[in-house]
Amino acid sequence: MAELFRNRVFLVVAGADLLQQIGIWIRNMALLYYIMEQTNNDPAAVALLTVFEYLPIFVFALIGGTFADRWNPKRTVVAGDALSAVSIAVILALVLGGWWQAAFAATVVSAVVSQFSQPASAVLFKRHVPERHVETAVGFTQSMTAVFMIGGPPVGTFVYTRFGIEWSLSALIAVFAAASVVQLLLPSTPRTQDGGDRGRMSALKDLQDGFRYVAGHRTLRIAAVMFLLIGLAAGIVNPLDVFVVMERLGLEKEAVQWFAMLEGLGLLIGGGLAAGLSGWIDRHRRRIVPWTLVLFGIGTFVEVLSLWPVLTGGVRLLSGVALTFLQVVLGALMIMEVEEAYVGRTNGIILPVMMGGLLVGSASAGLLVRQATLFGAYGLAAALLLLCALVAARIPYTAKAASAASGEGV
Repeated sequence: MAELFRNRVFLVVAGADLLQQIGIWIRNMALLYYIMEQTNNDPAAVALLTVFEYLPIFVFALIGGTFADRWNPKRTVVAGDALSAVSIAVILALVLGGWWQAAFAATVVSAVVSQFSQPASAVLFKRHVPERHVETAVGFTQSMTAVFMIGGPPVGTFVYTRFGIEWSLSALIAVFAAASVVQLLLPSTPRTQDGGDRGRMSALKDLQDGFRYVAGHRTLRIAAVMFLLIGLAAGIVNPLDVFVVMERLGLEKEAVQWFAMLEGLGLLIGGGLAAGLSGWIDRHRRRIVPWTLVLFGIGTFVEVLSLWPVLTGGVRLLSGVALTFLQVVLGALMIMEVEEAYVGRTNGIILPVMMGGLLVGSASAGLLVRQATLFGAYGLAAALLLLCALVAARIPYTAKAASAASGEGV
């Protein structure tokens, strides 16, 4: 742990991520309230925010991953946050000029830029963080995400309700500009020696190579199927949480936020445990993924059966803890198993698979409830997670990952 916190790349990337998390939650809450005020609570307009957040992932994830493998990763992350700051400044000018619809573009800009900066950050981790510290590093970043799941909504709400949309967008500019400056502290990160040859290759050829690499890598093929199944299950369940709260627990719809906060607390606890138990995770990674998915499947069905808020809250808390371990193991697996030259493209190919599952699951959730009630919808999601556990049990862990696992204790 001490060695990891002396790693400059880890500290800089974590610091930039902290700033970006602040910006994300200010953006999420400010735009939600602002759009609702401008449209008299039009649900279609509010839904557009979600569309604008996820649709760019389909369009740009693969493109961003491809160029992350071609470009200098330090320059990519620095330029990405700087571009975000400039773009938000333009959007602020339009809003001040009376073009309130420009506020939608703030979500689009953040989503597009993240598809270039996130895979570039993965390249930096791959190159500069020793494999024996990968689980700890991922666990720490997951803990930060969990903290903001708990504290982000009230912070974003406070900024908007106290200062309004203009100052909220101004805060975004400051946060992204600060993240760009912080990342200037990264060490020089030129591309690998094959960069000259790849520079002469077309991006389309890079894309084709990326697909061939994933298709020829058994672990990545299995991971893609897993992410699809997880996305489908999550897509079915997420839009229906509020109906479980109202119909099964007899609470007001606003109570859904407290269960979301419990899951965030579970993520925080899980992140701390994962960071401190990296050696144990290394030794048992083969079992962690399938058994965690089994736990998710059982918890999903218990949640829809429960009539008691305490039981439902307990399930959400445990789900948050388990989700962190799943994210840490899969995140570390993707970093350790993938060659550096293919990190960006691999993320760009597999991430849209999960997002596609999320959108398909979300689109079908309403129909499932009408045709098979909440029990049928949640039962299908639980079955998908159990099927995913069977798929996860087939992941082959390479000798490289195994040697990395045995080389470091807690």
